[in-house]
Amino acid sequence: MSAQCIFDNAPLGSMIQYSDGTPKPPVRFTKKLDHWTRSNGSGRLTRKSAGTVVGNYPLPSSITLHQGNLSSGGVVLVVMQRSFSIDTCLQFEVIETPVSGSVRVIAPYGTGMELLHLATHYEAAASWLKQHPHANAVFEDVMAGEPSRQAALTQ
Repeated sequence: MSAQCIFDNAPLGSMIQYSDGTPKPPVRFTKKLDHWTRSNGSGRLTRKSAGTVVGNYPLPSSITLHQGNLSSGGVVLVVMQRSFSIDTCLQFEVIETPVSGSVRVIAPYGTGMELLHLATHYEAAASWLKQHPHANAVFEDVMAGEPSRQAALTQ
């Protein structure tokens, strides 16, 4: 499916896989493998940004995936995220949607919201937020109806 379909239908916290459709090269071809890795991967959907205009240049809507953290001694040094314009030629697939009963820790970002953390329950979300304070962060319950969107995503 397209990035536009992910933008329109996938809830924050979904695991998304993206691909350019090419097969993975053998490990011995390191340069080809590095190039392939840039166009094939996965991450958790953390942000949906609406399109805007900067000066005379229109910026299309985009989605952002959290791909991991680099840390040392329990301290996160680098947060690896990747944003995709909705008009990218890559193909996307929803691997999993957030489980009903889990809790999103979200905060305002631009005109939308950004997922900071996806917790299994309210107490875990409160504990995470206490350890990682964020201004204006709020909790959002994952409702039972959200995973049913999966049917719309696979069409």
